[in-house]
Amino acid sequence: MNQFKIDNNNKQITFLDNRFYVTEDGGYVPSVTTIGDAYPKGPEYFQWLKKVGEDADSIRNEAGRRGSVVHELTERYDAGEEISLLNDNGRIDFKLSEWSMFERYVDFRKRFQFDVIYSEMNMVSHKLGFAGTLDRVIQMNGKNYLIDIKTSNAIYPFYWLQLAAYKKLLMELTKINTIDDVAILWLNAKTRTVGKKDAIQGIGWQLVMRADEKQEEKDWELFQATHKLWLAENGEMQPRQMSYTLTHKL
Repeated sequence: MNQFKIDNNNKQITFLDNRFYVTEDGGYVPSVTTIGDAYPKGPEYFQWLKKVGEDADSIRNEAGRRGSVVHELTERYDAGEEISLLNDNGRIDFKLSEWSMFERYVDFRKRFQFDVIYSEMNMVSHKLGFAGTLDRVIQMNGKNYLIDIKTSNAIYPFYWLQLAAYKKLLMELTKINTIDDVAILWLNAKTRTVGKKDAIQGIGWQLVMRADEKQEEKDWELFQATHKLWLAENGEMQPRQMSYTLTHKL
C-alpha cells in the first residue's frame, strides 16, 4: 500500500490519511476522490443536507463503510476465496445490505464471463500529480473495460471524472495501451429485470457505460479543471500522519 512509510532504522511505521498517497521520491499527491471535493455540488446535495441535518456525517460514514466492505468482498471473491455470510460461530458476519450488493456482483461474474486483469490496484503518479485505487480492469468479449464499483444511491457526475483520471494513471503506469470502454458497475441500481438482449444488468445492478469518446475527453478536461481548483484552495495542505513503533518488548 502507498498510505504508509516504514523507517527500519528507527523501527517506526508512519500512516497517512487516505486523502494522500506517497510517491517514489517520498513526496505526497492527493487522491482522485480528494480532488473531487473541489467539484461543484449540485442543488440536490444541499437539499439533502437540509433534510438530514446533523445526521449527514454519520450517513456519509455508514455509506463509506458499506462501500469498503462490498469492495473487500468482491476483491476476495475474485481472488478465488470462498466467501461466507456466516462466521465460524454461525453468526451473520455482514449487514444484509452489504451481502445483497455482493451477491449482485456474483451475479454479474457468473452471467457475464470475463478475465480480471487488475483488481484494487494502487496507482501513484508524481507527473500527473494525483493517485488513486482503481477497482477493476477486465477483459470481456475481447474488449478491455476500466470499471469502478459503486454502491451509492445514484451515479453522480464526478464519478465519470474519476474514471477519466484513473484511465490516465493506467495508461502511464501499466503496459495496457487500450481501454475500449470505461464503466460504472452500479450495485445499487433500480433495475428490476435482466434487461434486453444487449444489456449488462440484473436485478438491482447495472453496468453503465461511458461509450462516447468525446464525452470521455470532456470528463478528463473537467477533472483537470477540478484538480487546478483543488490545488488553488489546498496546495499547501499536508497529510495527517500517525507514527507507531514497529515492535515492543518489555
